[in-house]
Amino acid sequence: MTAEALREQVWKANLVLAESGLVLGTFGNVSGIDRDAGVVLIKPSGVPYEEMTPGHMVAVALDTGAVIDGTLQPSSDTPTHLELYRAFACGGVAHTHSVTATALAQAQRPVRCMGTTHADYFRGDVPVTRPLGADEVADAYERNTGLVIVETFRELGLAPDEVPGVLVAHHGPFTWGADPFAAVERARVLEMLARMDVIQRAVAPDAPAPAPFLIDRHYLRKHGAGAYYGQRRS
Repeated sequence: MTAEALREQVWKANLVLAESGLVLGTFGNVSGIDRDAGVVLIKPSGVPYEEMTPGHMVAVALDTGAVIDGTLQPSSDTPTHLELYRAFACGGVAHTHSVTATALAQAQRPVRCMGTTHADYFRGDVPVTRPLGADEVADAYERNTGLVIVETFRELGLAPDEVPGVLVAHHGPFTWGADPFAAVERARVLEMLARMDVIQRAVAPDAPAPAPFLIDRHYLRKHGAGAYYGQRRS
């Protein structure tokens, strides 16, 4: 993919995020990466979605975070995105403040995998990070947000490609995928699953989780090596 094509893709993915209803005002951001070039394209900070053009997307270096192309400041969450790209093999990252997922993040509760709808997209609970400490907030806050996400996945032994999302305690959700559009789609799904979890907690707070073999079956029929969901491409 050319640099201009990636710029166009990231811009369009940000517009899709805005149209999804998951963000309000200038909240949220989407980024994409050219790993061969070591460049990340991301939404500019504080610019209304309806005013953005492809030229507003800001290119930053994956290794240093320095702006290498663009006249605007990149999203304040850029250091978080960079840490995710450095640790996870993904092509796009999205961040929202969607209401239900953010409410669970504020309550420090994961989005539990309580059924097959969830398992179609996430192979298990979507975890919540630990809260950041005072020193982590005071210095390199956004970078430490990315680091605590990576720490959470390592400590829980989770595969980021199987659970492509997280709730940052007291903050909100981040999702990722093969490209910026996949990251946005997972943000949409995560909000739906968060709403379902909150409803289920109210209806039957002590309901047991489904058996792991059911979760695995639904996840793998869509994402495993032997996946058979959907149409095969010739």
